[in-house]
Amino acid sequence: MEVAFYQLTTTPLEKMLPKLLEKAYASNQRAVVLVDSQERLELLNSVFWTYSTNAFLPHGSAADAPETHSHQPIWLTTKVENPNEASLIISTSGALIEPSSGFNRCLDVFDGNIPDFLTAADNRLRHYQSLGVACVYWRQNMQGGWEDISKAI
Repeated sequence: MEVAFYQLTTTPLEKMLPKLLEKAYASNQRAVVLVDSQERLELLNSVFWTYSTNAFLPHGSAADAPETHSHQPIWLTTKVENPNEASLIISTSGALIEPSSGFNRCLDVFDGNIPDFLTAADNRLRHYQSLGVACVYWRQNMQGGWEDISKAI
């Protein structure tokens, strides 16, 4: 498994996440989006339908009929699971995703403006590195672009 950290500094998660998922969906990757609460899940469910007047992100969650779970290209959840056989997990909850979880890639997305979140992300990074997991670290700049600061950490 490879882990990419995304430290948000200027763009809220609800605006950044659809862009990441559009890229995954366009390349036929299935994704699981792990969130920290049912409220966040419901918010993202709404955002994925309304973030653009010209697009939406097809997705599902446990609230949908069980027979549809495996067909969803994007799965929203509050626990580590993989009902849609995704290769990508996007963790917005601060959870550690174990390399044995079956995902090829993990995107760890967090608000870099909150010191406790930065400390927790650093701890997750050190944990992954101690397991020999390949990690990259992207920090959002003031213009909203991404800088690879992997070598600086």
